[in-house]
Amino acid sequence: MAQRICFLGSIKWLERRPFDAHDLGALAAHRDRMPGADGSTPLLAVSRGGTAVGGVATFGPEELLAAWR
Repeated sequence: MAQRICFLGSIKWLERRPFDAHDLGALAAHRDRMPGADGSTPLLAVSRGGTAVGGVATFGPEELLAAWR
């Protein structure tokens, strides 16, 4: 079992819908149940369509490609 969780994330690769409040709520609920995570554990979204909410670090196609260069 992990001793420390550094972040918790979700990937949504939809063309016409950003990472939204519904997705953020589901991710936060998973964080609450993840052993080693708590309310201070950062949330991360990888999304093709961007994000429609705050409170989550978001990475899109450009950031993913830049990471591999």
